[in-house]
Amino acid sequence: MIKPIELVIFDCDGVLVDSERIAARVQVALGAELGWPLTEDEVVDRFIGRSHAAIREQVATQLGEDTAATWSERFEQLHREAVDAEIAPVEGLPEALDALILPTCVASSGSHDKMRHTLGRTGLYERFAGRIFSATEVAHGKPAPDLFLHAARQMGVAPAACVVVEDSRPGVRAARAAGMRSFGYAGGLTPAERLEGPDTTVFYDMRELPKLIAER
Repeated sequence: MIKPIELVIFDCDGVLVDSERIAARVQVALGAELGWPLTEDEVVDRFIGRSHAAIREQVATQLGEDTAATWSERFEQLHREAVDAEIAPVEGLPEALDALILPTCVASSGSHDKMRHTLGRTGLYERFAGRIFSATEVAHGKPAPDLFLHAARQMGVAPAACVVVEDSRPGVRAARAAGMRSFGYAGGLTPAERLEGPDTTVFYDMRELPKLIAER
């Protein structure tokens, strides 16, 4: 028997706030500047959904530790400036949150500082305050299940009673590894086919989410 849903776990970037387009644009620019030319699709495949530490490790392997440090510093600066200028909630997200009656939390590859900034700039921080979890709190980031299992423990809910809302391939893989059902949001940068898989419902409009969850 399928366990009733008791908790909805949201990723942050690309699910709550429309920041993945900003991040991808900045990563492409940094690659051109620092010697690792990348297309947007390559950035999505390599970086989207992964932790800052995992991205830095990839850059270090490609360009060396010194350049990886420069890349990280420049990304933080350029990303913050772009967020301040143009960040917004994902389209339809506020309406979806208003319609949800289940408990919610956030579990993101981003740091707490980054989430305070992006969620704060979009007026979403207070909706989740006290229920926000970061990959910096666990040993292994997505696609490992650690972060989602940590969020479920902190919220006092069994993994089988959780559903995850994600927009990246590492994210839906992490949900499956944690034994959780997931909803893959394909209205952003990640193509739908990269989100498809067992126990995953792919959707394109965030306003559909409450109905989809009710049907699960």
